[in-house]
Amino acid sequence: MGSSDSFAGTPRVPASLPEDARARWRAFRDADSPEDFYASWLALQCALIGEVSRGLVLARTASQEALAPVAVWPPGEAPGAHLAKAAEKSLAERRALALQLEPQAGRDAPSRTCIAHPIESPLGDEPDPIGVVVLDLAPRPAAELEFALRQLSWGSAWLELAALRERGGGGGDASKQVLQIVATPLDHDRFAAAATALVTDLAGRFACDRVSLGTVAHGRVQLQAVSHSAQFGERANLTRAVEAAMEEALDQECTIVHPGAGESATRITRAHARLALAAGDDPDREEGGGCVYSVPIAHGDRFCSVVTLERTGDRPFQSAECEVIEAALSLAGPMLDVQRREDRFIGVKLMAALREGAERLVGSGHVGLKLAAAATVVLVLGMSVLHGEYRVTGDAALEARVLLAAVAPFDGFVAEAPARAGDRVAQGDVLARLDDRELRLERSRWSSQLEQLVKQYRQAMAERNAAQVRIYSAQMDQARAQLALVEAQLEKMVLRAPFDGMVVTGDLSQDLGAPVERGQLLYEVAPLDAYRVALEVDERDIDEIRAGQVGSMVFSAFPGSPVAFAIDQVTPVSTSGEGRNTFRVEATLQDPPSDLQPGMEGVGKIDVDQRRVIWIWTHDIVDWLRMAAWKWLP
Repeated sequence: MGSSDSFAGTPRVPASLPEDARARWRAFRDADSPEDFYASWLALQCALIGEVSRGLVLARTASQEALAPVAVWPPGEAPGAHLAKAAEKSLAERRALALQLEPQAGRDAPSRTCIAHPIESPLGDEPDPIGVVVLDLAPRPAAELEFALRQLSWGSAWLELAALRERGGGGGDASKQVLQIVATPLDHDRFAAAATALVTDLAGRFACDRVSLGTVAHGRVQLQAVSHSAQFGERANLTRAVEAAMEEALDQECTIVHPGAGESATRITRAHARLALAAGDDPDREEGGGCVYSVPIAHGDRFCSVVTLERTGDRPFQSAECEVIEAALSLAGPMLDVQRREDRFIGVKLMAALREGAERLVGSGHVGLKLAAAATVVLVLGMSVLHGEYRVTGDAALEARVLLAAVAPFDGFVAEAPARAGDRVAQGDVLARLDDRELRLERSRWSSQLEQLVKQYRQAMAERNAAQVRIYSAQMDQARAQLALVEAQLEKMVLRAPFDGMVVTGDLSQDLGAPVERGQLLYEVAPLDAYRVALEVDERDIDEIRAGQVGSMVFSAFPGSPVAFAIDQVTPVSTSGEGRNTFRVEATLQDPPSDLQPGMEGVGKIDVDQRRVIWIWTHDIVDWLRMAAWKWLP
């Protein structure tokens, strides 16, 4: 480890990062020993994931075959037994995992989440994992926990590459090359640029005439990138030859070297042989013949891409070169595949998701998905065949069928107001009384004047003065009429309930002494046994409503007791409100409860007829789509 070269290779340090983040990347880049490399790598991962309280890396070293701690974060602190437990489980199951660890008994500390990821040998020559990484995280949502596991999976590739350095001899140079190759596509955000950069770096690093990368879709390979070339579609014959060679390696699920020796000599290499002789169609090649090397790249349980390298015939690929290339592509390939999938258009992503779902549905396994799909099909078929009651729903309110208005008979002042809205009153009960002092004085004045006229009339009769008798008689009639008018006005100063009912509106208890004008509405009284229901039906459903139809409504005050009603009238006038047009539909309650009160609200449903269940559930969205199509289509 005493080489002057950095242990981690030369990863690029982005200039746009904050200074503390750049310092961590520089420490990782400049690590010149395994201890510094592991420590700087662990600090970098903890910063990228965030809210990490403990971190531990277990790995084999050159001096010790057993797994031992090689880095702890924060430095100098004990990792804790819970990290060792998570590491042991991850090594035993050989997979990344997340564990929810409950606090110890008698402690108030919150539960912890540990994520662990095993470190595999990049060349697959180790029977067991060569190490494990464990992090103690603060509790977080499932999506953030998945991101942390994915980040740890990507970051562990650096530790897998570090194992090549530990092999000794030329292993250090090989691991450095692998690290540099893997780091090349990380400098690019788009898949096309990253793939071109990768194949161009491979061509320059291994002195290849051409390096091509193709992606796998539906068992076929499509060429995506060619070294030192952004446009390769014009050379159709060469493109088909490269894709045929890639598919040949993909079909056999193994690397192919042509011309090959040993195990490679037993493999089918017809497409590779044709590609090696296709130099005459390629102006960039100087001579015919050559050596072709194809590497299928796996991502999970499927092959995601194939890389084909070409050289002239006098420079065959060596086993050491093949080992480095395969190690680098086994790490860079899955990263490129993830980048390619994320770089697709939204429509392509949607179609791919549908296609993958269909493949899982008709393929082997996924019993739960198949059962859910079968249940959905049965449900749709059943809804298409079965019929149900189609009902139109609308907001409903209870109204009095008759309302009697009590108005002020004259201009005056409120003297008494015992009734208020919500009170039940009997026929003849006083609702309000107006101040009648002026009328009483007026009555006294006319009574006194009438008595005086009576005396004068009698005196004229005694004197047998016929003219005065007639005058006093007329004045007496006038006084009696004025007195009767005042008496009638006094009777109207008391407002009484016309029948047994409920006061719907009006409350003068806070307005005693306030003036009122003649004709001013003071109270409204509704009977207790004459109600009607007013429903607001959306204009989209009004053509289904006819007089005579029946239904039921549920009041907000009695949600468990539906009340039947019958439609009396559909008004032809619409009202607008809350972004929609509604029509008023009036109905009569059938056998209403005794505790109903005017103004109660609820939801009413009008029975229309029997229709298919699927139409009942989907006609609203279908009608909306029809209107949208009519609006937007030319």
